[in-house]
Amino acid sequence: MENLGALAIILAFCFALYAIPGSLIGKWKSRPFLIASAERSVFCVFFLLTAAAGLLVYSLISGDFRLAYVAQHSNRAMPWIYKFASWWGGQAGSLLLWAWLLSLYAAIFTFQNRKKYRDLMPYAVSILMVVQCFFLVLIGFVISPFEVLVQGKGVVDVGDGQGLNPLLQYWTMVIHPPILYLGYVGFTVPFAFAMASLLTRRKDDDWIHTTRRWSLVTWFFQSTGIILGAGWAYSVLGWGGYWGWDPVENASLLPWLTSTAFLHSVMMQEKKGMMKVWNMVLVAATFWLCIFGTTLTRTGLVNSVHAFAQSNIGGYFFTFLGIGIAGTIYLILDRLDYLRSGARLESVLSRESSFMFNNLVLVASCFSILWGTLFPVISEAVTGEKVSVDAPFFNKVNIPIGLFLLLLTGVGPLIAWRRSSWESLRRAFFWPVTGALVLAVALFFGAGIRHGFALMSFALCLFVTLTISMEFFKGANAIRSKTGQNVLAAMVELTHRNTRRYGGYIVHIAIVVMFIGFTGKAFDKDATVQVGAGETFHLGGYDMKVREISNGENENYVWSHAKVDIYQSGKMVHTLEPERRAY
Repeated sequence: MENLGALAIILAFCFALYAIPGSLIGKWKSRPFLIASAERSVFCVFFLLTAAAGLLVYSLISGDFRLAYVAQHSNRAMPWIYKFASWWGGQAGSLLLWAWLLSLYAAIFTFQNRKKYRDLMPYAVSILMVVQCFFLVLIGFVISPFEVLVQGKGVVDVGDGQGLNPLLQYWTMVIHPPILYLGYVGFTVPFAFAMASLLTRRKDDDWIHTTRRWSLVTWFFQSTGIILGAGWAYSVLGWGGYWGWDPVENASLLPWLTSTAFLHSVMMQEKKGMMKVWNMVLVAATFWLCIFGTTLTRTGLVNSVHAFAQSNIGGYFFTFLGIGIAGTIYLILDRLDYLRSGARLESVLSRESSFMFNNLVLVASCFSILWGTLFPVISEAVTGEKVSVDAPFFNKVNIPIGLFLLLLTGVGPLIAWRRSSWESLRRAFFWPVTGALVLAVALFFGAGIRHGFALMSFALCLFVTLTISMEFFKGANAIRSKTGQNVLAAMVELTHRNTRRYGGYIVHIAIVVMFIGFTGKAFDKDATVQVGAGETFHLGGYDMKVREISNGENENYVWSHAKVDIYQSGKMVHTLEPERRAY
């Protein structure tokens, strides 16, 4: 079976490698049959990698401990769901997951556009297969998931394996890595189509229209993956927080920031023909930041509590990054004349300007996080001494940036296109600004909140909520006047009529909810206490009583479980159930 898996990967590499010259020569020599054969090769790559992935999963679940990967990341005591999750629990398996997801995306993209964009598709397919070949080289020739345990001249079958890293044996880790990978890998498609547009010197916006949905889907997976990872960190890592500005956490956030900027500025190119250079740079930056994040996780370039899959493949990644980024920069600079737009900003007081500021803020945040993440490496290279950058730096820089971004989230919906007058701004923002100021004063004097950033955040959250609510009610009332529907039904119909606009507003409300949660961190209290069953301790206005402590074990681990009742003013408000495990 191990030979079949390795053979499937090698054959997939051969098909992917053929698709590159097949697509390009078919395009240059006007040979449609070569282009068609290259596209069929994309499907072959997908089927072969599906077979390889299936064989690895079967080996993990059945306990084929002749495979080194199975022996290192699975054992007989683990539940089958964690045996399945062992697929991405180690280096070789996670790279196979990346390669398989890329082949899936490439196959779907090729099938969807089999009769469209015939001048762009050969270039897009060849770029997709270049990336595919890189990962297939790694799992086919450098770090194979089907490597067998060998002693002397014979294959060894050990009795049991080491098992999955205990920190990864948690329910979110069954879905967090593949969902995050769907976001990482998915941006290869917009990148490939954007580069194809540059290579063909196309001046139209076809690549934007084609890849916008791809970008939305992959952005959704990026967002979901980050949130799931934060939940896992809160529940498992034990430092009591959902975000610690760890290098690997930062690496997942970087492409999210640039992809968010891209999704906003795409609308400017579609509506106004503006920000073409911005969009090309952002889609390229997002893709290469995804590769950078994968590099950071696997090479040990920086220390991270999340780095569970490190090896000596860093040289391959750095070479790929260096050549790829240099080629991308050269191509964009060489095609600048094709990207320049005749449209210009007419006024700082305009919606176009708010989109520009949005991009600048998101890119500034991305750069600050990238700088802080790589600063230990940079400082060691320059001075010979590694200087670490901790959470206070990231908070000091990004809290003001985040608050300004939150302000823009509220300003954008009510500001006019092209040009706004001061009088129109006064009318539009009078009630949202008044509501925000009233809340800030009430929190300052009534609730005794003295934390400046916290007050600003709460006030801005209300400001954004009011501006978005005004937009919804304005549109819903227009529908009600024509149809007689109730407000809720009118809002639903309004959202269906203009999903892009009002769906975006719903996402902005979700951002507001998250900012409220972020702001709560300003009021954290912590203490170290030693208590037993039946004892109570006080923290931050709450009484916490340890109701019971129980111990037990199963085939996989021993555990110690507590139930802690939380009381406020004598009334029980919640029960916590922390647990410690030894595997």
